[in-house]
Parts: sequence; structure tokens; C-alpha cells
Amino acid sequence: MAAAQHRPEKLLEGPFQVTVIVYKPILKRFSKKKLAEVEAGTLRPVTKPDVDNYVKGIKDALNKVIWKDDSQVVDLNVSKFYSESPRVEVVIEELEQW
Repeated sequence: MAAAQHRPEKLLEGPFQVTVIVYKPILKRFSKKKLAEVEAGTLRPVTKPDVDNYVKGIKDALNKVIWKDDSQVVDLNVSKFYSESPRVEVVIEELEQW
């Protein structure tokens, strides 16, 4: 798992904002028009799995690897796009406590 490569010496504490961007493969059946929409970012995947299903697995996988518990995630942004390079990107930002 790539997360283990980024494992901090000490598990992160405090609240976090997490951004997850899922890049799904471009479908071979897409017309040139749809491919242009994909490149412009105006055609987005509305297929399963739902974004919340991606997030649950990611948050659970990062427990005891990056942070103590996924309850520390207090702000969450998730997006799905098409890409020639399918992947999932996760950005974790520590938030200041008030």
C-alpha cells in the first residue's frame, strides 16, 4: 500500500481535512465528443461505486497508518473524474484547533 510509504514516525493527531480524487478509466466506447468533454472535465463518472464507498475504504485503510482514527477527519471533499491514468489521490491537511 502506498500509504505505508508515507507513514509518519508518529501517528498524526488532531483534526484533518481530507481530499480524495478518484480517476476512473476512460471508457473505450466514448465518442470523440465525449472524449473532448472528458478532457474539459465536463463529463464525469456517474457510475458505481459511489464516492462514499471509496472514502470509507480509504479512511479505514489509513487508521493506525497515518492517523489514530478516521474520526479525526472533520472536513472531506471527494471527486470522481475520468483519466487515461486511473488512480486515487488522497491529500491530508492538518487543521488548526480553535
